[in-house]
Parts: sequence; C-alpha cells; structure tokens
Amino acid sequence: MADKQQFEFLIIGSGEAGKNLAWTMATAGRRTAVVERKLIGGSCPNIACLPSKNVIHSAKVAELARHGAEFGVVTNGMTVDMAGVRARKRHMVDGEVRLHLELYKASGAELIMGEAHFIAPKTVEVRLNDGGARVVAGDQVFLDVGTRAAIPDVPGLRAAKPLTHVEALELDYIPEHLVVLGGGFVGLELAQAMRRFGSRVTIVERGRQLVGREDPDVAEAILQLFHDDGIEVLLNTELLEVEGLSGQAIRMRLRNSQGEHTLDGSDILVGTGRVPNTRVLGLEKTGVEVDNAGYIRVNERLQTSAPGIWAMGECAGSPKFTHVATDDFRVVRDNLNGGNQTTQGRLVPFCVFTDPELARVGLNELEAQQRAIPYRLATIPMAKVRRTATLSETRGFLKALISAENDEILGFAGFGTEAGELMAVVQTAMLAKAPYTVLRNAILAHPTMAEGLTVLFAAVPARAMAARSRQGEARGEAAA
Repeated sequence: MADKQQFEFLIIGSGEAGKNLAWTMATAGRRTAVVERKLIGGSCPNIACLPSKNVIHSAKVAELARHGAEFGVVTNGMTVDMAGVRARKRHMVDGEVRLHLELYKASGAELIMGEAHFIAPKTVEVRLNDGGARVVAGDQVFLDVGTRAAIPDVPGLRAAKPLTHVEALELDYIPEHLVVLGGGFVGLELAQAMRRFGSRVTIVERGRQLVGREDPDVAEAILQLFHDDGIEVLLNTELLEVEGLSGQAIRMRLRNSQGEHTLDGSDILVGTGRVPNTRVLGLEKTGVEVDNAGYIRVNERLQTSAPGIWAMGECAGSPKFTHVATDDFRVVRDNLNGGNQTTQGRLVPFCVFTDPELARVGLNELEAQQRAIPYRLATIPMAKVRRTATLSETRGFLKALISAENDEILGFAGFGTEAGELMAVVQTAMLAKAPYTVLRNAILAHPTMAEGLTVLFAAVPARAMAARSRQGEARGEAAA
C-alpha cells in the first residue's frame, strides 16, 4: 500500500458544494485535497446546467432565424450545423474548466484526478487517472459525488445504448426521430431543442401529465406549447420493450389505455430520473448510512451517521439543483466555523428552460390544497405584461398564491418569457417577508418584464371576497 497522506479536509467530488468548500478552506490556510474522478468542477459546467442552456440557446437562435421574416429580417435559407452547435458548447466548457483550474491553483487546494474507494473510515485509496494509486485521509471528510441518469429496467433498453443528457449534448447530427422517455425537466428542455434543430420528436410519459408535480394548468400550457411546436406527446403510456440500437433504428413496444402498439424511431433519450453515485465508494467501511435508493442519510446540518464525515449536494438527497448545492456549501462552511446553519425551511426555486420558461418558488395550488392552506389566487396572461408585445412573446401566464389570512406571498409560478427573472423578484419579497402589496404598489420601469408583477398582484382578490368565496364553496360541497 502507498504511504498515506493526511489532510485537514478531504473532499470526494468536485461539484458545486465540494469545490467551493475546497477553495474556501484552502484559501484560509487549511490543508485541503479534492478527489475528482472525471469532471473538473462537477456536472454543472461540464455536462449539465451550463452546457444544456448553451445548446438550448442555439436552438432558440435557430427558431428566431426560421421566423426572421416576422421581425422584418429576411434570410436566404437557414440550416443547422450540429457540429457547430457542439463546438460552441465545447468552447464554453473548455473555458469553464480553465477557470476552475486557475481557482484551484490560486487557492492552494490540491486536485487529485482519480477514483476514490474507502479503505478505512476517513481514508481512501485513489486509483489515479494517469496510473498508479495514492492513499489519502482527512481529519474531516466531505462527500459530494452527485448523481447520474437512471436507465429504467425495461427489456432491451440498456442494450439499445440510449442517450442520456450527457450524450445528447455531444451530438454532431440531427436525430431523424428522437423518442424522449420522461416528461420531466431534462426531457422537456432537450425535446424542444432537438425539435427546433429539425428532429421529429415524440415524448413518452407514464404519468397523466407532463411535469407531474405541477398544477394542471401549468402542465396543460406546456402540452399546448409542444403541440404547437409539432412535438408528439404520449401520456399515460408505458414502455414495455425496446429493439434495435439508438442512433440507427429502434422499435419500442408501448402500452396505454387503448392497448399495445409500436413506435419506430432513430434515437432514444432517457430522462426518467437520477440515481446517486454512492455504490462504488465503499461506504460500508465508514459507518455512513444510505437509504434504500443509495442516497446518503444526513441530518439538517448535513452530517452523516459517521463522525467527521459530511455529505452535500444530490448524493445527500438535496433537491437536484446547483443553487441548492451552493447553499449546502454555505451550511457546511458556517457549521465548520462554529455556526449552527441547517437545511430546514429553505425557499428553493426552480426554472425549466423551455421556451418560454417555467419558473416556480414556494407553494403551488396542489401543495396548498394538500396541506389545507387557504389561499387567494391571482393570475394574468403574459399578454398583460406589455414588454411581451415588443418581443412577440405573449404566450403563457403568471400566477401567485396569497394567504387568505394575511397578505403573505405563499407561492409564484410563471410560464412565459424571462419567467425565471420575474420569479427572483417575487422570491426576494418572500425572503423579506414583504406583503404582496409592496410589489403591487411598486413603481417599476416601463416597459420591463418586472413591471408585470404590479399587474399580477393588482389582481389579488380582497380577503373578504376570498372568505365569501370559500363559504360559497363549502355550501356547495354540503349541498352535493
């Protein structure tokens, strides 16, 4: 066995939480090492958030070019060069990796490229990518190993070598007919992008709607968008079997309420969920407990069941967003410095980067109803936000849930252009515990997207009216 090297802080995985912790502690003079198997900086700058939005924007440019005449811009034909799309994405990723390496060098944190496997509670053997092995240990150890795309256990699917988001972002050709498994965030974003590049696209979703946790009006709006984009959506449809090879030709056997039928395509993209990268770590040597799915069990301070070992990000079961991993880093950093930060009560936003975007923070109607929280609802079409008329982007709507008892903002959802930016404004008000009237009465610049929030919150029903409405609903239920 190689000689053991001891560090104060040993971080397994260089994702959002891990790299920020490494840079912070090393800059403070603490001896810190990070073991990374492959992706310097984790998945976000390499294969996930940033690359996918880069490709999605290329698809947006293609769509704008295709409709240029509507804006008074006439082009003499338009073609999509997927090799060029990929080159633009790779150029951005290369720049991100260079930046990360510069930050490692500046901070003094040691980056060890290889695969770690525990051989003792706080000690790992690292099989180095360039050959050989090292044994490293930490006074405290931090796990930030992330997740990977799940491949459903369907006969023939794995043998068909389906695309995940990783391979889809590396395509240098336009799939003739892309079949997307799953109507979640990944499936929706890439389905629309590939359609705009020129693919025929079919989405196969087991559930009764797309984005299954969202309100029915949100799901219906996205379904209508995809219908208008020429994307076929098969809901309540189960995949039974796959034949062939993705990238050449595939045949899928499906079942829905009308019975079994087949669907032919050229490529398959799997977007049906994630699984944690914990199985090969050797956690049985550490005393770190995992749940049945392999996610590391942590308390609200992100400590595992083993003393001196912490877990952060998706492998710890945190919501699967880079911005949550950033907050996980803050929780751990502050607790290492004597604080008492927890993950409890976090207000977590999300944005699906379809065009237009879907963004939400706080409660939606389904959640409020499940928790028996009374609310007032305000909703307006995006066409009432005057900025959208200048952009020819009037599709969608805004909605807000306001407490029936006071003027607290309980939640916000936006399906429309720049919805994510509008959400951030509402989230700021929610974090400040400002009543909705602050936004309703604000003087916001015209014509901006944010100005639409004054219109939305002006549509909030008065509390007395909401109370009368609830009483009427109760009488109706009693009569029924």
